[in-house]
Amino acid sequence: MRGVPAGRIRATYAASGRRALRVTLVAATGFYLFRYGLDRPVSATYALFAAVALGGLSKIPGTGRQRAAVAARLVPVCWAVVVIGTYLSVRTWSAVVGMLLVGFALTFAAVGGPRLAGATPGLQLLYILPSFPPYDPGSLGDRLLGTTTGLVLFIAAEALILPEPAPPPYRERAAEAARTAAHCAALLAAPPYALDDADDRAARDAGRTLRLMVVPEAERPAGPGVRERALTHTGLATRTLLSRLAQLPTPPGDHPGPEATAVLHAVARLARATAVCLGQGPSPVAAYEELAVARARLAALSGDTVSATAASPACAARPADDSADGTALVPVFPPAVLRRHAAVLEIADAALAMGTAADLAVHGRRAPAEESPGRFWYARERAPSLWWHRVRGHAERRSVFFQNAVRIALALAAARLVAGVDTLPHGFWATLATLTLTRTTMDETWGTIRKALTGTLAGALLTAGVLDLVATDTVVYAAVLPVWMLFAFTVGPVKGVGWAQGMFTVLVALVFAQLAPPTWRLAEVRLLDVLVGSAIGAVFGMLAWPRGAHDELRNAEAELLRRAAEIVVATSASVAEGGAVAAPPGVHGHRSLQHAVILAESAYAQFLSEPAPFGSTGGRVTGSAVDSQATLIAGHHTLWGAQRLLEPPLAGLVPAAADSVSRLGDRVCGRMLLVSAALDPGGDTPAASVPRIAPNPGAFAEEPPGATRLYYATASWLNSLMTDLTRIARGEPGHDEATTGRGAPAGSDPH
Repeated sequence: MRGVPAGRIRATYAASGRRALRVTLVAATGFYLFRYGLDRPVSATYALFAAVALGGLSKIPGTGRQRAAVAARLVPVCWAVVVIGTYLSVRTWSAVVGMLLVGFALTFAAVGGPRLAGATPGLQLLYILPSFPPYDPGSLGDRLLGTTTGLVLFIAAEALILPEPAPPPYRERAAEAARTAAHCAALLAAPPYALDDADDRAARDAGRTLRLMVVPEAERPAGPGVRERALTHTGLATRTLLSRLAQLPTPPGDHPGPEATAVLHAVARLARATAVCLGQGPSPVAAYEELAVARARLAALSGDTVSATAASPACAARPADDSADGTALVPVFPPAVLRRHAAVLEIADAALAMGTAADLAVHGRRAPAEESPGRFWYARERAPSLWWHRVRGHAERRSVFFQNAVRIALALAAARLVAGVDTLPHGFWATLATLTLTRTTMDETWGTIRKALTGTLAGALLTAGVLDLVATDTVVYAAVLPVWMLFAFTVGPVKGVGWAQGMFTVLVALVFAQLAPPTWRLAEVRLLDVLVGSAIGAVFGMLAWPRGAHDELRNAEAELLRRAAEIVVATSASVAEGGAVAAPPGVHGHRSLQHAVILAESAYAQFLSEPAPFGSTGGRVTGSAVDSQATLIAGHHTLWGAQRLLEPPLAGLVPAAADSVSRLGDRVCGRMLLVSAALDPGGDTPAASVPRIAPNPGAFAEEPPGATRLYYATASWLNSLMTDLTRIARGEPGHDEATTGRGAPAGSDPH
């Protein structure tokens, strides 16, 4: 423990001890009630393992009350897996097929968010338990009685015993960030039209608090429902708004213009209304409509369409009714003014997205949000449709959720087959070892197995001594069981898998010694079963995606950049030519890039939880470190920018501006493809380091004669994408996407 603060150690043991106390009270109460009070050994076994499954093996994030709520919703699922496991266990082939299908389904359910993912191991245990002898469907009533009792006691204990303080919910974080955005927008709407250092830091700090990687797992809005998706969208839009407010340039000559000032005032009002809405207040519809009107006035004033005679960028603004033929002319502004107008309009877009998303997050499908095939495509979808969309998005071999489900399902089915064919004694232990020791990478699996076997050997030796000494005196086992259970569930999670396996070996011996006359050979059987289960886990860890997310992340990032490059060049061409193809009704645009972002974020989230492979250089990419966050940011920024720029009506650019936009789009597209080829080279592409993209601000600072606000908005978008690409190969330590003003938090799940 050298180098670890003593306070941290004590806090870790305290948290583990609280959970251990609750699990021990529930498991011991249920076991003793049925074993000695009602003489129902089957119910006693299931009551104990129900508490161990959800309280010990599962890692459901959150406070006790939050875990209790999750467990209450999972009670029907627990009944179902016990029933299915009981009836399929009559034949070995049916038990193996059931283990394969149910094992896959339960593991793949992790796509539903961290709470479901945390409960998956416990649900697997409750299915494995009835899948082994005794094969007695007639005892199903006792099994369900014990399971239900254990679950009810567990839910009550989690909710009532040693309650924990709840962290601030994500909605509260978003509301505080919205208030900060309102404060910044109000400052930018008044002299000196800039943020001081303190306000700038406050804006960036507020954005960082919304990063999902710094939010406790239980508070992350990662589910597939409308409210969860909208809350993720709220955080993304709020962080984007804060960063754009911090980057807004001061107006030339300290004259921002009344229209731009009106937009910033409206942004401040909408941000305040959004904060109230996130606190269970009313919908911010009035403030939203006010900002939409102010934004439309500024967009019309900025001159997305201008007279062909207005070619000089230095031309002063002219009234809209001074043309010779009476046709209204849009005022023409200097490039510096147009650039600022484009930045203010981007601020307005981010604020409008924030308000709509927050309304959906609080009021769900009842919110008066417009149905949109783009950003808010999910607003009117029902829960089954959204779940199907989430499942379908990950039902492919490139998804790490799919890979994990296949790996675990095959390993569990193989363990059940070996136990049935070879009549392995206590085969339940072998399958449980396979479940608990199989990891997402081969290196991690081998390391885990070595520690587990060492711990199991030590536990088996201690168990053999205890069983030989105590023999059949069940009073001793009954007295020692709760004490040892409290010790095991307190120390095991802190010390690691070796300690956990060793102490669990003694624990199961103390339990089974009260169910049947024990001998010291029970320890031998336990060691054999763990050895068999470990071997099966190692085999399938080696055969099924042995590098886990390390290689898959590179593939996903490369695919993301390829899709982004397609959208960049298509968007640039549409802006230059003045035409855009609308998405069909009910279909959200850029689906291929959205799907690529989903897979890349899932791979990155798993990548963060995996140790680096031994002796690895990070896959096929050598040389510079890769900043995966920057890649994800580039994908999100491509989506948001393209959707914003292609909103109708879309007027064409003058020839000089159109040529400039096309050249810039081709440049960014080429750099994206270059980085993509280095991340995931094809069969005939030589492997190389990820190139360091040099920024070229001069190329994006062109001021073509007659260019409109649309040109400057597009050039700003392409320049920021190039900035994202410069960060990918740098691997800058401490890089945070909040400082770039773009993107979603790494590891989030904004499907």
